[in-house]
Amino acid sequence: MLSTGLPQGAVPRLERPGPLRDRVYEALLELIITRALLPGQHLVESELAGHLGVSRQPVREALQRLNTEGWVDLRPAQGAFVHEPTEQEADQLLTVRTLLEAEAARLAATSADDAGIAALEELCAEGERAVAADDVDTAVALNARFHTKVMELAGNTVLAELAAQVERRVRWYYTPVARQRGHRSWEEHRELIAAIADHDEERATAVSRAHTEHTRKTYHERER
Repeated sequence: MLSTGLPQGAVPRLERPGPLRDRVYEALLELIITRALLPGQHLVESELAGHLGVSRQPVREALQRLNTEGWVDLRPAQGAFVHEPTEQEADQLLTVRTLLEAEAARLAATSADDAGIAALEELCAEGERAVAADDVDTAVALNARFHTKVMELAGNTVLAELAAQVERRVRWYYTPVARQRGHRSWEEHRELIAAIADHDEERATAVSRAHTEHTRKTYHERER
């Protein structure tokens, strides 16, 4: 295992040709979001390049971009490190998420059709199976897909675009509490589906708000 904390072979090598700098950026960002690269972890250009099968230049460019976006901290004379989010940063992001999700749930309750409801139910069933199998990575991915589907059913393009801007950071914060939230999170999803299916705007809003607030509270109470 290298000092980056990634086992050899864990990251697929990137195929050429293509926009290599963008693909390296996406690969590193995904490793950060899923916490394969942990907050505070030192990022060594040569080792990351070796994992990805590229030269150091696109890795350096990706780290610069990740630094600009707040995912990586570049420290003089020390190098690059995965950003360690403060409690305030997390609270602000999750508060915004609560507002966006609550409005999406309300709008979805006004317009969701049978096909949309069925899609939510299928995602929920898959999420429950992932939790039962203790497959945290899959559960986190399905949680994101579930909330994205609610956004889609809301039918508001601007709202969806705003939600997309925070979705990756939501995954980053959700990953360390996904196991703790476990079955309860998907039970809350079931409650939300029922409210949307009944076209009950008020109840959908309340359920969504409570659901996202539970995640925010769990994050702050997590074991560090």
